Amino acid sequence: MKPIVRIAPDVGWLPVSFSNVYFIGRPGSKWVLIDAGPPGCASEIVEAAEARFGTGSRPEAILLTHGHADHVGSALALAEKWDITTYAHHLELPYLTGKSPYPPADPTVGGAMAFLSRFFPARTMHLGKRIRALPHSKVPGLTGWEWIAAPGHSPGQVAFFRESDRVLLAGDAIATMDLDSWSGLPSGRQQLSRPPSPFTCDWDATRASLQTLSKLRPNVLGCGHGIPLSDPGLPDRLEEFTVRFRPPRRDRYVREPAHTDENGIVDLPTAPFDPVPFVTMGALVLVGIALGAGYFDEERD
Repeated sequence: MKPIVRIAPDVGWLPVSFSNVYFIGRPGSKWVLIDAGPPGCASEIVEAAEARFGTGSRPEAILLTHGHADHVGSALALAEKWDITTYAHHLELPYLTGKSPYPPADPTVGGAMAFLSRFFPARTMHLGKRIRALPHSKVPGLTGWEWIAAPGHSPGQVAFFRESDRVLLAGDAIATMDLDSWSGLPSGRQQLSRPPSPFTCDWDATRASLQTLSKLRPNVLGCGHGIPLSDPGLPDRLEEFTVRFRPPRRDRYVREPAHTDENGIVDLPTAPFDPVPFVTMGALVLVGIALGAGYFDEERD
């Protein structure tokens, strides 16, 4: 079992699969879970939670930064096991109640995550009665914290911030590993990086959200992907990263974002041509022809 790692007083981090979840609260007291990992991770999260908070303990709530499957995949299983409510921004609810799919990923943006996104199944989550909208003026189950709208990667993404020690849990508004890099993705090397590019549906909103979050000057930064950062130079490095921030050079949503509302998708920019499936199919056909013709057979006397 992987242990929960302390990144700030009463804030713990647990990587599950390729995403992160966070636990806020002290052993023996009330606590909440931030995000719920990919599908199939519920038992791992429960085991880690019971090791930290005690056998049979359950959180006050599950709080979602957004509703992509790698952050909410185990939410329903956990909410039903613990008999609790899950909360997300109201603009995320269409994607968490089966009303609408998310804007489709753009695999043509380039990079490691974009290439792999072709093989990720499209999922429409349905949390039913277990999902509610975040209240406007408070964070359920927590005192001293606030939620901050940080759209761009998804329409209703939020971050969670505690002013007293400037801890910021930013979801996928930013990453602390380079998800576009073929070397950075498997190594997990710590660095401030763009959010997962193929799944980001509004780059202008992403830039604006980064500007909002960098003004908080966090001392601790936990994201949805990558090892959390905590060092004296973090506020200045985040500000510099924000100033230098650029979207991908080519992307379905760079020139025009996906248009969404409280019911989900309204309109989408035209999908770019993706040559990879055709190239792959062509290669498979050629291999099939070669096999059928006995091209790869061993020569016989």
